[in-house]
Amino acid sequence: MQLKPFIEITRPHNCILAGIVGVLGSMVAIGTYPPWIKALLTFLVVSLGCSGGNTINDYFDYEIDKINRPTRPLPRGAMTREAALIYAFFLFLVGLLLAYTINRYAFFVASMAYALMVLYAWKLKPLPFIGNIVVAFLTGITPIYGALAVEKIGFSGYLALSAFLVNVAREVMKDMEDIEGDKAKGARTLPIILGHRNAAYIAAFFTLLTVISSFLPLMVGIGMGYVPILLVDLILLKAMWDILKDPSPSTAGKSQKKLKIAILLAVLSFLMGSITSTSEVGL
Repeated sequence: MQLKPFIEITRPHNCILAGIVGVLGSMVAIGTYPPWIKALLTFLVVSLGCSGGNTINDYFDYEIDKINRPTRPLPRGAMTREAALIYAFFLFLVGLLLAYTINRYAFFVASMAYALMVLYAWKLKPLPFIGNIVVAFLTGITPIYGALAVEKIGFSGYLALSAFLVNVAREVMKDMEDIEGDKAKGARTLPIILGHRNAAYIAAFFTLLTVISSFLPLMVGIGMGYVPILLVDLILLKAMWDILKDPSPSTAGKSQKKLKIAILLAVLSFLMGSITSTSEVGL
């Protein structure tokens, strides 16, 4: 059996980014770089959890991916479903062992997040909107996880709120993009139940809430390094405008990719803002 499918199924670019966001969560919390061992462990726990989550998601999404993403390892036959299931739980186990070495808070949150990933892929994903909320929650707690690793919240709580809101919008847009495959599997996503137009309104609403939430750190003294958040807000508003103007699967796909870029820029804005801040926020 080749190694490539085992790497590919994890979507390593996404999981590396998630791990980096976890480390940046630590930096946002304390305003500087954390001890290297804490940074490395945080990166690995988040990345391994993301990898396990993506793998087990593909295990349960086998039929859907035959339509939506036929080039992925399972639908194209590069890996068996049984191997994917075993591999996913191996990744979770290694992640939990590493989380245990950080502190009890990190272990508890990792255990909860990993269990929620399995439950989501197994039962929650087809449920209208609930699956979207779960994924957004898991994304939102990533910077919080980094903060827990250094035992200080700081501005990471505001970053987590913005990450949650924008990812609700992004998940709805992804459902709009994947509507054909979801219909074939019998999933009941928002675009299927309410139609593209109403789903677009919901995605736009959460995008707008994200823009509003981006101003909250200004009220508690975040530093001038936070100024690039204005570019983030412009990207968000453009994605919102596009999806309202044309709520088609292709536009939804482009808009959710804009939100992904905005998320990365927002994390960097929070990081620069925390470094340049003179305020003490959170625990």
